[in-house]
Amino acid sequence: MSLQVAVIGAGLGGLAAAAALYARGLDVTVYERGGALREQGVGMHLGPNGTRLLERLGLGPRLAELAVRPDALEVRAFHNGATVAVQEMGEAWERQFGAPYLTVHRGDLHRMLAGLVPGERVRTGKELVRHEEGPDGVLLEFADGTTGRADVLVGADGVHSAVRRAVAGADAPVYSGNSALRGLVDAADVPSLDPGRMYMFAGPESRVLCYPVGAGRQFTYVVVTPSEEGDAESWTSAGDRADLDAVLTGWAPEVRELAGAAGEVRRWALYDRAPLERWSTSRVTLLGDAAHPMLPHHGQGANQAVEDGVALALCLARADEDARGVAEALERYESLRRPHTTRVQLGSRTGRPAPGAGGRPGGVKEAAADVGWILGHDVEAAFEEAFPTRPDTPLQAASGSSFQAASGSSLQAASDSADTLLSGAAA
Repeated sequence: MSLQVAVIGAGLGGLAAAAALYARGLDVTVYERGGALREQGVGMHLGPNGTRLLERLGLGPRLAELAVRPDALEVRAFHNGATVAVQEMGEAWERQFGAPYLTVHRGDLHRMLAGLVPGERVRTGKELVRHEEGPDGVLLEFADGTTGRADVLVGADGVHSAVRRAVAGADAPVYSGNSALRGLVDAADVPSLDPGRMYMFAGPESRVLCYPVGAGRQFTYVVVTPSEEGDAESWTSAGDRADLDAVLTGWAPEVRELAGAAGEVRRWALYDRAPLERWSTSRVTLLGDAAHPMLPHHGQGANQAVEDGVALALCLARADEDARGVAEALERYESLRRPHTTRVQLGSRTGRPAPGAGGRPGGVKEAAADVGWILGHDVEAAFEEAFPTRPDTPLQAASGSSFQAASGSSLQAASDSADTLLSGAAA
């Protein structure tokens, strides 16, 4: 008999966790409030820290088919399109970080992850309205009047997570002052841009990032621009084509070409939240945006959720199947992940244009080194280093020093770090 794990939410983080749990023999069930599995959105970044884990789950061939490994990031002047700096990526980054840096449509990745979880283990139309934790497990109550039970409850239900509120209490989002206008265009409609490269145009107040998805058949564009508060905290709200045109008036011909090809526009109002002081109780924990919602300037939201899911599976796979074993496993999971994601979350507050945009050629390469600790991270290796033996290793001895190293002044340093290579990238 294995632990019964209930995952609330069938987004990227929830499905990644379910796939990792299932692969390690855990009895996992995913509960999704929607009536069907679907993922809205446009493109996203998969750093080597995420792709290495997805490849180990068996998605390498599908990623090779549908994702793009950009050859380089070009930073261009916003007004005339002149190249300011180039960061080589592609094979060079794959050698450096041990896995490829990819761009992919969210829907494509969502379908890949769903394919790793047997259909009977995903239940749609199940909105969790209440849970009750007891010594023998967690009782689940759903809006349709049904109930369930699990040994472990995992909140992967996003920034408005019901599980998050129950674990950590209510908190108030803080508006960043910026919104991101996003959408997709056919690459054939933007012939001035190479569908094998990423591009950033950095203006005085706004910036544009575009990158290929769908095996290079499309570009995702992201326009980060100051805007008045008023939009809901959602990354799928409808945008206005007129807003896109207004922001990009007078920009380089390539940008105007991109804007002219745009169809549906989505607006993502960028809100920030303080890192949580705890994620877990004895039988309940959080992952992904439910645990650490972050601004998109590192392009790491989905990557960190995948790391969470794999780390949680590793911890629970080694857990004894009693209440103490579950509690210790969740404590180890949080001790492994919370310091790391807090550092990424605070660093993701950087919203200034990328180095090099002002004419300093070396800036982009310097910024690449600044995010190297994120891209080179291997959460499975970190787990084995922190917990090299079975869970009877004392928690403090195994992980206390790493938590201390990532807290206090080092977290503040991350918040104040230099502009990053992927400033302006949307997760």
